[in-house]
Amino acid sequence: MPEDSIEHINFEEINNLAISKPLVSHIYTADPSAHVFNGKIYIYPSHDIDAGIPFNDNGDHFGMEDYHVFSMEDISSEVVDNGVALHVNDVAWAEKQMWAPDAAHKNGKYYLYFPAKRANGIFQIGVAISDSPVGPFIPEKEAIKGSYSIDPAVFEDGDGKHYIYFGGIWGGQLQKYRNNQYSQINEEPLAEEKALGPIVALLRDDMLEFAEEPKEIKILDENGNEILAGDNCRRFFEASWVHKYNGKYYFSYSTGDTHFICYAIGDNPYGPFTYQGRILNPVVGWTSHHSICEVEGEWYLFYHDSSLSKGVTHLRSMKVTKIDYLEDGSIITIDPYGIRRLID
Repeated sequence: MPEDSIEHINFEEINNLAISKPLVSHIYTADPSAHVFNGKIYIYPSHDIDAGIPFNDNGDHFGMEDYHVFSMEDISSEVVDNGVALHVNDVAWAEKQMWAPDAAHKNGKYYLYFPAKRANGIFQIGVAISDSPVGPFIPEKEAIKGSYSIDPAVFEDGDGKHYIYFGGIWGGQLQKYRNNQYSQINEEPLAEEKALGPIVALLRDDMLEFAEEPKEIKILDENGNEILAGDNCRRFFEASWVHKYNGKYYFSYSTGDTHFICYAIGDNPYGPFTYQGRILNPVVGWTSHHSICEVEGEWYLFYHDSSLSKGVTHLRSMKVTKIDYLEDGSIITIDPYGIRRLID
């Protein structure tokens, strides 16, 4: 839940009610992207630090500088911190703000995709390569050509093709782009206009560049109409993720200022995706960001909250909980703290 709604709730009580505990507590971790590689779980989160920057809508207080990779033998085992896998100082084109990353595997190589700001203050997405899922990762000398905004997420389809999804409004700068072109005068659409959609592109076979011009994804309501910018409880804000379940493509994302993780379903990686509902209700802290991963035939939601830091929005901790599907393929909404019981 957002910070301004938890002032009357005791953090000890919140933590007691929480459906899951932080996976690690020695550092702050957020935006966990989880994958199973060679039968083992690997998590690629942001590494939160206190950069001493006041809170603002551009997210300048999220001053992350590096990435750690975490591993687990199984979903209930000890979480191992494999150390720093990549630091902003190693990325020639990047100046600061190493935000939410993701990873992919192909032909024995591992690829870490990450956003960062250039010296001109504009986000782009880079890629770094390793022979190991835990790194260290060696970054390419330049960002991916034509990339922009934040929150890269890579989905491997059954045919071996890899698609990268990205984008985030406000601090993520997506509102400054139209048809993949940046303009300082662009802003969010008006409430009655169509919401900005996330972006998708097929990756080249070498995983280092886009194989095509990036495309905007349409998220539709139950009547087949594009969701409007003023529909803050359903419109896309950031944190794209795609997984496949029973032959359908599930696109999930954060609604940002309303703090939900929602999902929509489509028939192919490009969409359109039809809105279905909420996966996760609001957590402690302003942001909500997740990944969905199948582990030994069960599905899990990896997410974060700020309960360990007692509500400090930019000091978050990654968590995991099981996802349950109904027979029609819908996902049962997760209450992160059993708040219904607290209210009752």
